[in-house]
Amino acid sequence: MKSFIKRILHKTGFELRRFSVEQSENARFISMLRANNVNLIFDVGANTGQFGVLMREIGFDGKILSFEPLSEARESLLKISRNDSMWQVALQSAIGEENGEIEINIAGNSQSSSVLDMLDTHVRAAPDSKYIGKEKVALRKLDSIAPDYMDSNSIVFIKIDTQGYERQVMNGAKKLMSQIVGLQLEVSLVPLYKGQILFEEVLKILKTEGFNLWSISTVFSDPSTAQVLQVDATFFRTPSNNSYDKSF
Repeated sequence: MKSFIKRILHKTGFELRRFSVEQSENARFISMLRANNVNLIFDVGANTGQFGVLMREIGFDGKILSFEPLSEARESLLKISRNDSMWQVALQSAIGEENGEIEINIAGNSQSSSVLDMLDTHVRAAPDSKYIGKEKVALRKLDSIAPDYMDSNSIVFIKIDTQGYERQVMNGAKKLMSQIVGLQLEVSLVPLYKGQILFEEVLKILKTEGFNLWSISTVFSDPSTAQVLQVDATFFRTPSNNSYDKSF
């Protein structure tokens, strides 16, 4: 019976798995957050709130602070989070390595929008991601914002989904990086945006910051070749570096 149900689900494009650490990426992720006592997530590049919704669905009941620079996506984010008192949306701004102003390229599918130019590799794999416009927004460093939302009891995890702009986000969060227990980055395995850093370099940077890779999950593949192009890489501090500095 189980194999019959599985075959039916596969034919309709679905797969049935247990919500367990052994079989479910979401179960692993919420277990990691709980094991590290995370009670505040900075959601950088929130788009329309997909990550926040997922966090509530899998059982995270701590605080979420979402950052989304694009006006249309941010409006959807505000609507979806409005009835959740533990989910805040920060003032409209992009997150980077300095305070100022910046122009963002708007993708047709919204979630692929980026400060950086998109390469043909990305467009070929997802034609609907082609840029259709631009929007100028405020630019702020996380180090300038974080103190307003943290206190002595905050145990912080950062999620970064900025389509190739990960280095700049981390450069603007040098102080905050010493305060957090972990982070997750959507990072590319091959160049998809001009000037972005790739998985190997992210790994080196975070290793020097005292983080170990705990998990990798696929988020974007080329549908014609099945090559994995982007992954969510989750990092937590090594045991020898778990006495992080909580003073900001």
